[in-house]
Amino acid sequence: MNPAETLGRRDTQDHSCYRCLTASEKTPLSSNHIEPADESTPDDLYTSDYEVGQDNLQGLGLDIHNPVFLISSVTIALFVLVTLLMPEQAAEHFSALRFYLTKELDWFFMYSMNGFLIFCVALALSPLGRIRIGGQTAVAEYHLLSWVSMLFAAGIGIGIMFYGVLEPMNHAITPPLGLTNLDAQATRDLAMAATIYHWAFHPWAVYVVVGLSLSFFCYNKGLPLLIRSALYPLFGERIWGWPGHIVDILAIFATLFGLATSLGYGAEQAAGGLNYLFDLPTGNYTNILIVAVITALALISVVRGLDGGIKRLSELNMILAVLLGGFVLSMTPVLETLGFFVRYSMSYIEYLPALSSWSGRDDFYYMHDWTTFYWSWWIAFSPFVGMFIARISSGRTVREFVFGALLAPSLIFMLWMTIFGHTAIVQYFDENVLAVAESVRNFQPELTLFIFLEQFPYALVTSILGLFLVIIFFVTSMDSGSLVVDTMAAGGKIKTPLFQRVFWCVALGMIGIALLLGGGLSSVQALSLASAFPFTMIIMLMVVSLLLGLTRELRLIRAAEDDAASDEPKASGHA
Repeated sequence: MNPAETLGRRDTQDHSCYRCLTASEKTPLSSNHIEPADESTPDDLYTSDYEVGQDNLQGLGLDIHNPVFLISSVTIALFVLVTLLMPEQAAEHFSALRFYLTKELDWFFMYSMNGFLIFCVALALSPLGRIRIGGQTAVAEYHLLSWVSMLFAAGIGIGIMFYGVLEPMNHAITPPLGLTNLDAQATRDLAMAATIYHWAFHPWAVYVVVGLSLSFFCYNKGLPLLIRSALYPLFGERIWGWPGHIVDILAIFATLFGLATSLGYGAEQAAGGLNYLFDLPTGNYTNILIVAVITALALISVVRGLDGGIKRLSELNMILAVLLGGFVLSMTPVLETLGFFVRYSMSYIEYLPALSSWSGRDDFYYMHDWTTFYWSWWIAFSPFVGMFIARISSGRTVREFVFGALLAPSLIFMLWMTIFGHTAIVQYFDENVLAVAESVRNFQPELTLFIFLEQFPYALVTSILGLFLVIIFFVTSMDSGSLVVDTMAAGGKIKTPLFQRVFWCVALGMIGIALLLGGGLSSVQALSLASAFPFTMIIMLMVVSLLLGLTRELRLIRAAEDDAASDEPKASGHA
């Protein structure tokens, strides 16, 4: 399912977000929102009378939040203009920025990500895990299988297509941790463990923190579905002023540059695939054309509506991804490959302490070019994915939310990386198939998937399928991402004028083009790092705020349970 589909259906379905309703529609979300029966019941502190869109400017066919939309849109427009006018200077500055951030902030990103994961696990195991999103009587809107499927769709993007073969092979050729004297099998174990480290658990912990914070304060406290709402316990009513404006603006920047990073990788891979398969020329003009095509397709989705084609195409895309993965798996000793999935899971646990530690490391290539960049990319994606996860998770307990969002997508990603990455490594070590490894050594990351598929029957068919998957994954990401950004820039409103959604979709495409012209993927990575740094600090504040909110909510629940227990004997005696 396209994430945008679910987000876009919000106004016509359950109306669970209290402040998103009109005055005539408002009803208590749960028993926790009923006034306390006596003075012994603690007050529900973290609610507000703020109405969605109350600070919006309306006119000329627009419905925009003042000043979030104005500041973010003008800043983005100036950034695109300056980058296009001075691409060489921009490339130089972006390259320097990327080098500085990866060198100086590696410890910050690594320890932050470790902290988010530890927090999530501790939260789920604590008594706070029993709290239910939407109130203790809330019922899950989606069945478990549907929920897991949507979690997978929300965070998948280009990652599995671009890195499924590339990253395991890279780590097999250049082992992390400076462990260059390992035997062949130990090298495989380390390469796969290092890949799993980047794609499982740690990144999803970021999504859990953001998604759980948003869903709790929206569905349990009736606040708008905005990033700023998650900080209400810390700022109170001031969050609707400049502190909140800054938070939402930073969230918009992080989302746009995170999506632009994916768009840049998608353009590079699509261009490389077209050149490899059909000998079409590569270069800036090809990349720009691809970005323009992807943007145009996303615009069709925005203009025609979510059910007009992209929804079905997205569903088809997921089916085709399963078919592609199943085909590659069928070309291998299936049981043996699945056995390695278990083995690599154990290797991940074995190497996790060393991979996640910043101190005493000299493998700066892996730690900077891979880990630090990955963490910034995932963090930049967190407002988008977190908001989507929040939208679909009403009715689940905190414990279900955490373990479901951590385990299910992580296991799916681990399986995909095993099928593609392990098979490529086996070809290299055991079958002397050197083509994939050579593409990695020659820094042709966009070609690794297509060269890998060439080793199997029906190579042209599967390569075209892979190319189709790359393009459509990005179309759905742009469609969903522009909707989420528009929601944040419209003060939490879901139904906004068409022009606004079109604007953000076009802006995203222009950012991708500007970054590709202004230094290519290095510039894309630099902006992802730059936008992720301040948003990481916002996520840290979310952790504190969520703890305050959940702790207070547990007191409310226990007080209500005590009141109910004390009333039972009275009722029984009266009868």
